[in-house]
Amino acid sequence: MDCKIDDRSESGLITTLFLDVGGVLLTNGWDRSMRRRAAELFSLDYAEMDERHHLTFDTYEQGKLSLETYLNRVVFYEKRSFTMDEFRKFMFEQSKPFPEMIDMICGLKGRYKLKLAAVSNEGRELTQYRVKTFGLTNFIDFFVSSSYVHVRKPDEDIFRIALDLSNAPPENVLYIDDRAMFVEVAEGLGFRGLHHKGYDQTKAALAGYGLSA
Repeated sequence: MDCKIDDRSESGLITTLFLDVGGVLLTNGWDRSMRRRAAELFSLDYAEMDERHHLTFDTYEQGKLSLETYLNRVVFYEKRSFTMDEFRKFMFEQSKPFPEMIDMICGLKGRYKLKLAAVSNEGRELTQYRVKTFGLTNFIDFFVSSSYVHVRKPDEDIFRIALDLSNAPPENVLYIDDRAMFVEVAEGLGFRGLHHKGYDQTKAALAGYGLSA
């Protein structure tokens, strides 16, 4: 039996959205402001913690370290008055949703039958916590997290992997990210690009691509 589906790609319309997670759908997973709060709360030397973070965090985001190993290198390289579970709980609790963005993307998916993929730089444990806590599988079809595929933005290969998984022509893909450089990299591969600066601006820009919220 043949399944008839409206083919938006024939008219050059957007059929697929690639979305960053941190900064677009949710707050960032573990950014500078969160690390400063952690240093204050747990009485850590922020400068030392931040230097250690930068030396090893990319490796964690590429899925080559566990969160436990990352924390042992950055925080628990010496005895502390708190436990790793307490610190990890604090890390996870920093994640918050952007409900307006999530609602808009969900609405667009349903209205235009879009395929959605998350393309993000995140460690495995943070990714899994955020996906489960905020129900991202309810509307995102697949996740190309740097910790799953072992490459991270701005490496072009992470976008190529997402494209292969989507089976969409690049000209029918719109990539949304709050980092201008990552948008530029995606555009260099033939994607449409949208630099996310806020809900209202992104809503207006999406309408320009024929995706009215």
